[in-house]
Amino acid sequence: MKLRYWTALFAAVCLLVTLAVRENDQSKLQISSLAARVPEKHVPDVTASDRPDANPRSNQWNGTTPDALISWSGTIRPGGSLDILLTEAGVDASVRSELSRVIGSEYDLRRLQPGYRLTLKIMADGKVWSAMLEVEKGLRVYATLDGTPSVRTILPELETVTRAGEAEIASSIYAALETASIPTRFASDLELILDGTLDLRRAVNGGERLRIVWRENRLGDEVIGVPTIDYAEIDLGAVRFEVIWPGDQSSHAIIYKDNQIIRVFDQPIPGARLSSSFGMREHPVHGGVRMHSGVDFAAEFGSPVHATQSGTLAFVGLRSGYGLMVEIDHPENVPTIYAHLSAASEAISVGQRIAAGEEIGRVGSRGTSTAPHLHYEIIVNGTPVPPLADDRLGQNSAEHLDMQSMQMLLVEARSKLTRVLATNLPGSQDQGG
Repeated sequence: MKLRYWTALFAAVCLLVTLAVRENDQSKLQISSLAARVPEKHVPDVTASDRPDANPRSNQWNGTTPDALISWSGTIRPGGSLDILLTEAGVDASVRSELSRVIGSEYDLRRLQPGYRLTLKIMADGKVWSAMLEVEKGLRVYATLDGTPSVRTILPELETVTRAGEAEIASSIYAALETASIPTRFASDLELILDGTLDLRRAVNGGERLRIVWRENRLGDEVIGVPTIDYAEIDLGAVRFEVIWPGDQSSHAIIYKDNQIIRVFDQPIPGARLSSSFGMREHPVHGGVRMHSGVDFAAEFGSPVHATQSGTLAFVGLRSGYGLMVEIDHPENVPTIYAHLSAASEAISVGQRIAAGEEIGRVGSRGTSTAPHLHYEIIVNGTPVPPLADDRLGQNSAEHLDMQSMQMLLVEARSKLTRVLATNLPGSQDQGG
């Protein structure tokens, strides 16, 4: 009886050892099969720019990379998901869940489409070291599970192209731009910048000519983001208006009439685009036609906001509808308001003297707002006035500016228009701006 007991026990131990060895061999085989599925040469290694140490939001990178990384790549198929792709790679459930959580914190996984590519880097022990998800328009999401999980978005390198076009107006500016293959959004850009100077809808009767220079960012042949207008010429026959929009480093928008400067507007965000004008409009949140007491500048979240004129800081804080706002008092009791900020500058305080051009906050979307932008307002005797047309602050007067420089800007803008148009009409373009 004792002999049978010890024999059975010995057999059980042998079976357990055999199973353990087999499981270990299968693990090694799985790692080898991952390496065999996609040859290493077909998958780019993680470069220095892809690593967490290049990400200012992450300090998890420990300065070392595993000596040997196995690569696996796959693409999302119709009806597929990130979890399905990770399952195909042999990643266990807990790691799949963690990767989905980390990547999902940076990119909405509901937006995944067929053709999006996932590349995994796997360490020799089978643990996932990093994941690269390539999504739309060259965008990549890079996550690492080495130490504390981290993630960042890697933007594509875009090419900036300067383009130019001209159009003759028959019925409307919008239709003229569309016919000439010029971005039709420029019709509203022109109306907004000329608000208070020229009523384009009434001035256009047919036969007028438009010539425009703009910039667009491209990834290959695809335009990424919103094109930016730099210069426009509107020839009405008896009179000619020209507009120069501020570039990324300039805050001056300038309007010329028959070669003479008639208005200069100092923008609170250099290079920002006007997105809403002063006056009655359909309210984007509450609905119905309501008074819009300022102008809006579309800009990315966190973009710096600058004081348009010198003055004294009167208020920093929350106000109903405006969210976080800054109010600056100017001579003759004329305040300016900067609203929907994400943050106010830590360097400013109430009662402090603020210089023109000084940073006072960052663009946000707090208060009654649908997207990041800056609401800019000027108040005279308790009543809001059109910021682009009112001269009482002096920002619309060219007297304090270098007139010769302003005229040279016009000469340069016309020269660029001529050069780019001559390159290849219509829809001409010039590399690099």
